[in-house]
Amino acid sequence: MGFFRSLRAWRAVVIVGALYGFPAQLTANQLGLSSLEPNPLDAQPFGLSASVLAYGGAREKWLAVQRRLDDDMVQLALCDGDRERCVSPAALQFLAIVDAGRTREGRGRLGEINRAINLAIRPTSDLAQFGVTDVWSSPLATFTSGAGDCEDYAIAKYAALRQVGVSADDLRVLILHDTLHDEDHAVAAARLDGRWLMLDNRRMAMIEDADVRNYRPTFVISQHGIMKYIVPQLVADISFETRRDTK
Repeated sequence: MGFFRSLRAWRAVVIVGALYGFPAQLTANQLGLSSLEPNPLDAQPFGLSASVLAYGGAREKWLAVQRRLDDDMVQLALCDGDRERCVSPAALQFLAIVDAGRTREGRGRLGEINRAINLAIRPTSDLAQFGVTDVWSSPLATFTSGAGDCEDYAIAKYAALRQVGVSADDLRVLILHDTLHDEDHAVAAARLDGRWLMLDNRRMAMIEDADVRNYRPTFVISQHGIMKYIVPQLVADISFETRRDTK
C-alpha cells in the first residue's frame, strides 16, 4: 500500500509541475502534504509546545485526507490548465475562490478566502450527511456536496491558502475543545506578520490566537503532519491570560 500511496503523490507532483513549471525536485512535502518530523523551533499557535502524534484516530483521519488531497491537486491542476474543458464544477468553484484570493494581499487575502469558503459551504453535521460522526473530507469532496462541518471548512481553507501562495510554514489546521459546549471544533490558522489568525466557519472576522476565548487547543496539523498540544488545560488557560495581559 505504501508504494501506491507514494506513486499517487508523485503523480500529482509530476502533473502539477508540468502545468506550472515547478522545479523537477519539487516534492509532496513542498505542497504541504508530507508527515515529516517537525522543526522544534517552529512556533505553534497559542505559543504552546506540541509533540508528534504517532498513532490514534486523529492521525489516521489526517493521513486519509492527505491521500485524497493528492487526487484533488491533480484535478485542480488539470482544470486550471484548461478551464473550458474542466468537467468538475467543484474544481471550478474552488479555483474561482483561489483566483479572488490571488487579487488580494496580506490580511485581505486571508479574509477573502475565509469569507468565500464560509459562504460556499452549507454547515451540516457528518451524522446528517454521512450517517456517521467525524468524517474529514477533502476540499473537492466538500465542494461537490456543498456541505460540511468545521473540519471540512478548515481543510478547504488550508488547501485554498496553499493554492494562493501562502507558505505551508504559515498554515495550520487546529482542533480545539469548546469548553462552554464541551465539544470539539476545527479552524484553519494562518500566520501573518508573526501573528496567528484564526479562520473560523463560525465568524467572518478573523481573530488572533491570543484573543481566543473558551477554547482549549488539543491538536495542530501542519505540513509536518499532526501534533498534539502537550500543555495541560490549566497551563494553557494561564498562557492565554498572560498573553492577553501583555498585548
